[in-house]
Amino acid sequence: MPTASQALSEFALALRYEQIPANVIERARSCIIDTIGAAFYGSRLPWSRIVLDFARINGAAGDADVIGAGIKLRPPFAAMVNGAYAHAFELDSMCQPSVGAHPGASLGTPGLAVAQTFRASGKDLLTAFVAGCEVMYRIGEAAHHSSERLGFHAPGLLGVFGGAVTAGRLMGLDAGRMANALGISGSLCCGLLEFSKSGGGMVKRLHQGRASEGAVTAAMLAREGYAGPPAVLEGKFGFLNVFCRDADVTRLTADLGKEWRTLRTTLKRYACHSTAHVAVTAALELKSREGISGGDIDSIRIAGSEKLVSHHQISEPTDVAMAQYSAPFSVALAFFRDPRDPSVFSDESLNDAAIRALCRKVTLEHYADGPRDNKLASRVIVRMKDGRELKQDMEYFPGMPQRPLNTEQLWEKFSRLTPALPGERARRLFDRLLELEKFGDLGELDLGAA
Repeated sequence: MPTASQALSEFALALRYEQIPANVIERARSCIIDTIGAAFYGSRLPWSRIVLDFARINGAAGDADVIGAGIKLRPPFAAMVNGAYAHAFELDSMCQPSVGAHPGASLGTPGLAVAQTFRASGKDLLTAFVAGCEVMYRIGEAAHHSSERLGFHAPGLLGVFGGAVTAGRLMGLDAGRMANALGISGSLCCGLLEFSKSGGGMVKRLHQGRASEGAVTAAMLAREGYAGPPAVLEGKFGFLNVFCRDADVTRLTADLGKEWRTLRTTLKRYACHSTAHVAVTAALELKSREGISGGDIDSIRIAGSEKLVSHHQISEPTDVAMAQYSAPFSVALAFFRDPRDPSVFSDESLNDAAIRALCRKVTLEHYADGPRDNKLASRVIVRMKDGRELKQDMEYFPGMPQRPLNTEQLWEKFSRLTPALPGERARRLFDRLLELEKFGDLGELDLGAA
């Protein structure tokens, strides 16, 4: 009987573009476009420049674009930089219901690096992306997101597995080598959540860069004949037993090829952690409908998931990364600024006395009577200084599977993320990416110069 990684490898390699439903291809394409936009924005940030300088000094020249940098590197280093860029400012995609994965940064950045190097087509990239998504989400489902209860950052763990499938397929691995790539990936998982407790949040940005680099490294080593354990997922000392608790091995291959998990891909709307997205959307609804601002508010209560309460009750964030991880800060900010603009998540906002004062007056509680099948659903209750109490229940934010972004909404976000692109270049690039499957050779796609 094959192990889980062997079964997943067989599925990933048997998948054909023509078998994938149109709505699944559309979701994958939108995610790749969104990821490229997030990476362009991330490339401008100081912590991203540190990663770029490291890669420029230590990485060999190659054929894969470093997004926005005007240089090309070998796939592992290009994937590392672009993965760190994409995750640099809480703008990259996720999965809902959450499994602890960021598909764009985990699959899109290693996929682009390998596709450009191996001169793959747009259809090849989309197929490999979907294959990686189907595998990564199932591993996340099996883990029950339990690794984070132990202090691991789940995307840094899952991303290596999913990215290795995407990269391995684009490299043309056979089933045995693909299973080895997954086996190797288990020893390249990394990422801790301590940044959310004691600061140093810059390191969070690196988790997806390292996952992307590890994914390409695992696939390249497997391509040369390097081996990894066949039971890396379900074995006694495998991923689910070491990094997780309360795991369900049966979820690893459940409905494989029958139900498309890729459709759960969600595009974020604000530069903050996903657990606060619905609450921020609810805050914007109250702000617009009632004509209120932060200065009118006495206190705020947010009802949400257990994770929202346990991980994101950060009333005194010490840096921007921690502020983005803080639900109180993100909601308080929404009453003073437009959170759709990523630039408002800044030191200026962090040090704004009015925003910080309101942040301290935000409390989180469990949404006891909320929808059981949607852990992002939130209730925001605002007590005004004039004594009124305003309430907004909300289940979804724009970008979730239930409220997918249309082309113009996707462009609106992409345009906000690419202000450094001159003239009409952003729109031309966006329009080309909308026809990604028409590319015969992704080596011809120019993502290098801002």
